[in-house]
Amino acid sequence: MFFIDKKQGLCYYQFMNDKEIVYMKKRYTVGMDFGTLSVRSVLMDADSGEEIAYEEYSYPHGVMDHCLSDGTPVKADAAYQDPADYLLGFDTVKRVISSSGVKPDEIVSICIDFTTCTILPVDEGFKPLCFDPAFSSVPHSYVKLWKHHGAQSYAESITSIAEERKEPWLDIYGGKVSAEWALPKIVETFFESREVYDATYRFTEAADWLSYVLTGEESHAVCFAGFKALWNENTGYPSREFLRCVHPELGELCATKLSDKVLGAGKIAGRLNQRGAELTGLLPGTVLGLPMIDAQASMPGLGAVGDGEMLIVVGTSNCHLINSKKTVAVPGIAGYVNEALMPGMCTYEAGQSGAGDCFDWFVKNCVGDRYWNEARERGISIHKLLREKAEGLIPGESGLVFLDWLNGNRSVLCDYSLSGLFAGLTLSTAPEEMYRALIEAVAFGTKIIIDRYREYGVDIEGLFAAGGIPAKDPMLMQIFADVIALPITVPDCPASGARGSAVAACVAAGIYPDLSVAAHKLSPKKKKVYEPIERNVAIYKRLFEKYLELHDHFGLCSDLMKELRVIASDAKKLQDK
Repeated sequence: MFFIDKKQGLCYYQFMNDKEIVYMKKRYTVGMDFGTLSVRSVLMDADSGEEIAYEEYSYPHGVMDHCLSDGTPVKADAAYQDPADYLLGFDTVKRVISSSGVKPDEIVSICIDFTTCTILPVDEGFKPLCFDPAFSSVPHSYVKLWKHHGAQSYAESITSIAEERKEPWLDIYGGKVSAEWALPKIVETFFESREVYDATYRFTEAADWLSYVLTGEESHAVCFAGFKALWNENTGYPSREFLRCVHPELGELCATKLSDKVLGAGKIAGRLNQRGAELTGLLPGTVLGLPMIDAQASMPGLGAVGDGEMLIVVGTSNCHLINSKKTVAVPGIAGYVNEALMPGMCTYEAGQSGAGDCFDWFVKNCVGDRYWNEARERGISIHKLLREKAEGLIPGESGLVFLDWLNGNRSVLCDYSLSGLFAGLTLSTAPEEMYRALIEAVAFGTKIIIDRYREYGVDIEGLFAAGGIPAKDPMLMQIFADVIALPITVPDCPASGARGSAVAACVAAGIYPDLSVAAHKLSPKKKKVYEPIERNVAIYKRLFEKYLELHDHFGLCSDLMKELRVIASDAKKLQDK
């Protein structure tokens, strides 16, 4: 039997013979989820999985996509961040400790997850170059966020060279190198800001940089290296010969400016040093688990770790993750990494580069004053108002189909030069119809990804959804279930990434043998299941066929969108002159 004495802070086990009682001090872990705009921290009971406290902190500088904080302009398709914001985010750990009353000596470990590929250049002391006054006005010295797409042309060049050389690693990544990944962003810096490139000791993921800040030890988590830096366990990083084909002076890039200390899932990054203790309020020596990719952290956080279980993380962008015992190359996905999370399984990743960002763009730019005034009068958000109105529509009623490429296409076309498109607009089209079409488009994009996985033999045995949007938008989740024609489970866990990091911290502390065991033991008990509605499934099947026509024409058969962007770029250059 298992008992908890909350007043004494003890739990104890009483065996069947009632003669032996084993007392054990309560154990807690902390999980931190560094997202696009904020960081969230969860304090969790390591034995019961109960979330004891939660805190959030928004980055003061946000995303710098027009100019740096000092006003220095940045180019189109850029997305920078200031790493100082991440350090300020550690105050959330102090706050969960304070609000919970838990003592630091009861917290056995901490783990973080991070958006990716979020990469920054650091000097030999691991100080970000943007902290140096000599580089403080140089955009390339700052963090390049995952949504930085300024390296698209370099990604295309790298892909072309890899195809010509028949590089064996290219198939692992769906046949294309993404502009969001490390190598294109580094090559972009090499060509466009050589002084930053030359001054860089390491190009490091933000999560790995924070691991160094907290412990003083350099490491590189396998999930970041495998999914975002073209590393694999058999051949390591791309070869010197390949890199010299990109540019003769880049041959030693991977040997010098990327960490070769790649550690597998379940390992520890180190123990908190004095600086780490001061930043977090934890004790020196506290175990720091190896960091994870933010979307992947949600899998153990929700218990979605079984063979063939897909997790759709719906946020500013979407990630589609599967653990599978199969190892196959799937064209157009973002890649797979062996044992990135679960022992004995590959983790596959695909995604959409715009979801919540698309909805946010729409309400800011395409909704008139009448709707905003109504929302203010009723004391509700503009999103809630549009959802209410859109819920009154039946599928297909508006006659609209939308291409959800406002931030390019991550999967399966892997082309960030693509842009969005509405088809079917008339003078009677209402904002709620357009809003619903946006949601349907994101669902259609997810169906394309699922169909591609199935086409190449990666089976989907169950669907889970996570993120802030699924927790508060039943209409969106019902549309997803109807479009995909499968039930979708949404566990009651708003901070699934932070929770997943707290679960991983339990493994790092040795409380559980691996993430699979820990995830099943600590998964949330409350959940909601969205079942497909048969009549809606039939209509969405027809609408999806039209979406697919637009997808294939404008994504594969037409250069119209690229030509429009070239015209826009040329016009801006003329204006600047």
